[in-house]
Amino acid sequence: MPSETPDPQSGGAALELLVHGVGGATPQKMLDDPRTVRITGDETAAVYRRRDDAEAERHPERHAGRPVPEAYCWSNLTSGNGSRALWLLLLPFMVVNLAHWMRPATKGLAKSQRLYGVLVRLVALTLTVLLTAAACEVALDLTAWQCAGSADCVAERSWLGFLSPAGHGWWSQPGRRLALASLVPTALVGLLWYLSNRTWSAYEAQRPPTDTPSASASASASADDPTTATATATATATATATAAADGRPAPGEGPVR
Repeated sequence: MPSETPDPQSGGAALELLVHGVGGATPQKMLDDPRTVRITGDETAAVYRRRDDAEAERHPERHAGRPVPEAYCWSNLTSGNGSRALWLLLLPFMVVNLAHWMRPATKGLAKSQRLYGVLVRLVALTLTVLLTAAACEVALDLTAWQCAGSADCVAERSWLGFLSPAGHGWWSQPGRRLALASLVPTALVGLLWYLSNRTWSAYEAQRPPTDTPSASASASASADDPTTATATATATATATATAAADGRPAPGEGPVR
């Protein structure tokens, strides 16, 4: 009979991720310890550990018999003021972003990979133009040109009275009405930029740590042994070339956005 396949050994400490429900919970309660430290994240969402387990990666031998519990607290993601509802404007663009990151790995098809990226960016640009064009249709055409130029329409909407030609005001000229209404799509594009930039800086602009124990050990070994340094450089170059051919990020690099 064939022998059983042994369990893979990672050499590091095993982790146990604890996630609370919609009711929320504190990391002290989830970890059953009043002494907790934040490993990563911020005030909105973060991962916590017990203080005694904070250095588990550097000393895996201390946790050989049990996993290291980590508490993920995300309750602040669902709380805040009403302006958070504006993030729904980014929902169509989120789908396009998802399509980009769902691109399958390619090997030896660099042109197809670049073509896929160009097509996804064109779809994102089309969505932006479509949303802006819809705002222009409502603000410039329906409101500033048609409704503001009609006495009957203005009579039913007093807030457009300063745009009516019957009032002979400064804004009653068609060109000035359109210029004023153009602020609406401009503000919409600015709002999209603000929301996406805020989302990027708060949740996505995180790069993986590079100062790891394995990297430090490799650097020390390379400094002591030139042969090891040459072998390490060759292996790194090979891994980078393989990752580039497969369309994946190179080792040690974060995702390029």
